Amino acid sequence: MKKSFYSHGKLLLTAEYLVLDGANALAIPTKKGQWLFIEESDKPALHWKSFDEDGNLWFDTNFIVEENTIWSVKPNEQENKIVQTLIKILNTARELNPNFLSPEKGYNIENRLEFHRKWGLGSSSTLINNIAQWAKIDAFSLLDKSFGGSGYDIACAQHDSPILYSRNEGKPKVVEVDFNPLFKEHLFFVYLNQKQDSKASIKHYQSLPLKDFDKAEAAANEITSKILDCTSIDEFELLINAHEEIISKIIKTPTVKSTLFKDYPRSIKSLGGWGGDFILVTGTLSEVEYFRTKGYSTIIPYGEMIL
Repeated sequence: MKKSFYSHGKLLLTAEYLVLDGANALAIPTKKGQWLFIEESDKPALHWKSFDEDGNLWFDTNFIVEENTIWSVKPNEQENKIVQTLIKILNTARELNPNFLSPEKGYNIENRLEFHRKWGLGSSSTLINNIAQWAKIDAFSLLDKSFGGSGYDIACAQHDSPILYSRNEGKPKVVEVDFNPLFKEHLFFVYLNQKQDSKASIKHYQSLPLKDFDKAEAAANEITSKILDCTSIDEFELLINAHEEIISKIIKTPTVKSTLFKDYPRSIKSLGGWGGDFILVTGTLSEVEYFRTKGYSTIIPYGEMIL
């Protein structure tokens, strides 16, 4: 019998970086996510296939499951980053549940993404959450011991509505919130044509001195609270503009608007790690055509992206 597991993608609307140290973050699950299908087989090995959003097979390999470890059948694949990542996640899942993946059994695995794997909507977090469901373990623990990060993406994977996420002494706190902007027809997500390395973003942030962190956290928390109650696009733009300046000072990085889109008349906000993936922009359908003229053709209306 084939088992199936599903997780939602994610976008971080507020408190990027600061969420790592306890700030309240407004995070939103996306309509598109990732499926994991598992079917046991008679052959004692693990056959893994990954398919993209168009149903094309882009990754295909076999693993041998032993008592103490999992390894790739093809020696030349041992250095492959994707293979190494999968082995690490699966071995960590077995540490958390020693009964997960019996050496005597075989498994045919299909991993199916619903969004482009370079979009930064959570190809890793949805995979980790799906494997955690399969292994019957805590997904936050699996994340901590494999990838690391704040965990907001795991929370999004598990929820069907916007959430307020924070960490208290390393433990996640998740509260579902009502966030359905009256002005959402003026909100769009624009892909910056490059994927941001989440690990590198976190490493950069953690290398910085925590100067003025408490002040920045308090200001970001206040903005997050006001965004939840916001009823006009004008107020929303003021809030996200202020948020961009706060994060810019903390991570010592110019805002994306100041570096790429100085002449855009409306507001722009980075989402998650700065420098790639999606940005949130305000404007009308005609105004956001500006981004196409700059070479950014992936423009998704808020209502089409958010669950």
